[in-house]
Amino acid sequence: VEAHPAVLDAAARHRAPDRLARHLVRTADALLDLQGSVLPRGDEKPSAAHRARLALAEAAGTVLAGGLSLLGISAPEYL
Repeated sequence: VEAHPAVLDAAARHRAPDRLARHLVRTADALLDLQGSVLPRGDEKPSAAHRARLALAEAAGTVLAGGLSLLGISAPEYL
């Protein structure tokens, strides 16, 4: 998977917003695969791994919102 800055650069250089759109779809799909393991379940106490996964989910949300904004699409506050 290409790094986000490289995708942005290639999309701009080639004037190909579809590259960014496909990258955002891959990012969202990866986040959905991770989502079930992000938060503790039941009485389980949050661990460092949970906090790291949550930080990763928040970073992915930032990438998705920024990418959608570049494409002229407004991102919802919550899904």
